[in-house]
Amino acid sequence: MSNPIVAEEQELLRHVLALLMELVEPVEPDEAPIVQELEGIREQLLSGSDNKDTAALTQQWNRQSALLAQIRSARGAARVDPSTPYFAHLRLRENGSERDLCLGRATCINGSLRIVDWRNAPISKIFYRYQQGDEYEEALGDRVHSGQVLARRTVNIREGALERIESPEGIFVARPAGSDHWIRVEREKPSLSGGEASALRARDPDDHSARLDTAGYSSRLDKFLPEITGLIDPEQFDLITRPATGFLAIRGTAGSGKTTVALHRIAYLAFDDPEINSAKTLVTVFSPALRNYVGHVLPSLGLANVEISTLQSWLTEQRRRHFPQLPRRTRDDAPALVQRLKLHPVMEAALTEQVRRVSGARNASQALDDWASVLTQEPLLRDICSKHAPGTFSEADIRRFVEWNQRRNEELFARLEGDSESHPELEPEDDALLLRAWQLRVGPLRASRTHPLRYRHIAIDEVQDFSPIEVHILLGCLDQHRSITLAGDTQQHLVEHSGFTSWSQFLQSLGLPGTAVETLRVSYRSTRQILDFALTLLGDLREDEEPPVATRSGPPVELFRFTDRGACVGFLADALQTLSAQEPLASVAILTPSSDASALYYDGLSKNDLLPVRRVENQDFSFAPGIEVTEIEQVKGLEFDYVILVDVDDINYPDAAASRRRLHVGATRAVHQLWLTTVGTQSSLLGTILPAA
Repeated sequence: MSNPIVAEEQELLRHVLALLMELVEPVEPDEAPIVQELEGIREQLLSGSDNKDTAALTQQWNRQSALLAQIRSARGAARVDPSTPYFAHLRLRENGSERDLCLGRATCINGSLRIVDWRNAPISKIFYRYQQGDEYEEALGDRVHSGQVLARRTVNIREGALERIESPEGIFVARPAGSDHWIRVEREKPSLSGGEASALRARDPDDHSARLDTAGYSSRLDKFLPEITGLIDPEQFDLITRPATGFLAIRGTAGSGKTTVALHRIAYLAFDDPEINSAKTLVTVFSPALRNYVGHVLPSLGLANVEISTLQSWLTEQRRRHFPQLPRRTRDDAPALVQRLKLHPVMEAALTEQVRRVSGARNASQALDDWASVLTQEPLLRDICSKHAPGTFSEADIRRFVEWNQRRNEELFARLEGDSESHPELEPEDDALLLRAWQLRVGPLRASRTHPLRYRHIAIDEVQDFSPIEVHILLGCLDQHRSITLAGDTQQHLVEHSGFTSWSQFLQSLGLPGTAVETLRVSYRSTRQILDFALTLLGDLREDEEPPVATRSGPPVELFRFTDRGACVGFLADALQTLSAQEPLASVAILTPSSDASALYYDGLSKNDLLPVRRVENQDFSFAPGIEVTEIEQVKGLEFDYVILVDVDDINYPDAAASRRRLHVGATRAVHQLWLTTVGTQSSLLGTILPAA
């Protein structure tokens, strides 16, 4: 077919490629003389042979160092790739004249060649904020630009050949790719719709501080668990009304109501036993986001006095109370091997053996010595590992583990003996080990100097991401009723080093009946389409042959492929702006594989100041309408009306168990609709899901 838009874009690409061919590659300056001069200055400064020139030498050092940094920075600057020079084309009219502007991954402005980096060029805001035909006015640099967007198009260019054009006039595709034969694709514009406020909220109905500015606002922001009470199914009701004494372990697929059951069970128990609604009940969760969610939900169930905490926060608080002499600072740079071994069940066996064979006083000092000894006794660890986890850790692994902890112990005990130059730090995993050492050596943890710490009931959510030793500490804090609720799903297991392998082994390590696990088989959160897709991601990690039951259907799961992240951001900005206008109460999660990716997508979407977009870095979710950008790991246990998984490629999600679980968790946060995007080659884990036309 012959179309003016196709002809225009082909001519533009030919013009750009010709200009790029004419560009002379810049000659990179040689840094060797500067490095040699810096070495000479350094020698003079260290020798002290000419103290009167120290200030001059320092100034010269700073000047040459800055020059070297500038040279190296320029060398690393991105350059336009002729195979994919740009992904978008704008034609703008300003002051009666027209100009063409392209957006790509690098900037190159030379004569009539104008390609700008979408990530930091101020003028790229026009692409992300305005549509074709719009009038614009933007402060760019030191002046205000105003005009009209005459053309706004996205293009796919591979190996220097134009393959696809998307414009308001239509979608044009070369068939076959790279040929001169073009067809117009008739397809509805992809949209997110129909799921507004379908996810649960946890905000006071009178608190409208976080809602979007919607005139005539009358519908509720939230749906509360009291409204669900009438919808609880027979299986959930049976678990909620189990006797208070003893333990209850609940497993179930994402969205099956595990957390709902655990929280309602507390409310049910509190009806007969008012002591349950007090600080003698502890709810421990995986993340601050879940803590905030539960903190909003429990009061709506009439439970205003229950203690709610992340498990790590609770462990840290107890460790500081029982070992006040230890440093408060923690480090997060321990090798993965150290984290893995410290959380493994063999450490509890090693602590138990240490206390059995070494006599000592029942006090904090001896418990501290037990902890330090176990971490550095190579023969003991080799023996325990061979008995309880044969083949799991090699002798070299144990040796490296011991060497790491010997260095840390030297720093710690030097400080305790008065060395002010030593600045030791504990690792998060040490909290559990120290508290378990206390329980084994001294006895129960203490609420005060004279009273043990005892809970009437404990509920643990997302238990699959806690280690057996951490849960064992909580079991040691139960009163004579031994009342505890465990809720989890091993298919959502994200913490690789937690030591959780299976329900049977986990419960066996805790001394609990290994078969007493109740399973919820109905998923109320996601649609059948989302649930089916999420199950295919798991592959052989699926636990049940019979799939869980979904209660409703919805839109298909869709995959969108792009040649550049900037094009992806532009596509999402358009779709989300439409959604925000049509469904102002909708909640959207854009889930990324890393914090760097989250920052990039947030920065890109923020260029469109009409979007209510927030960057979530420390699980500070608002539980309010809008668009939140964060990593998959931060949304465990939460749900959103719409979820978009971005950068789903083989680099970020290779064919491995951890990747399967991450994508499964991300997908099952969606209540109504799920989109995926990829730049380049999609992850092989996506199987047969087809990209949108």
